Amino acid sequence: MEHGNKDAKSIVKYSMQLAMLRKLLSADLITEAEYEKILGTLRKDYGVISEIGIH
Repeated sequence: MEHGNKDAKSIVKYSMQLAMLRKLLSADLITEAEYEKILGTLRKDYGVISEIGIH
């Protein structure tokens, strides 16, 4: 069960960072290109291939 808990924490951290990233974009504090670049980095860091199950 320990491994599952680690995965859940990782998903929560990724989701929180994604939410903040979207807030930055919607507030025009970053450009669409910056958003895409950071999103790619987040996906790589957290091993996310698709966000279908996250929304």
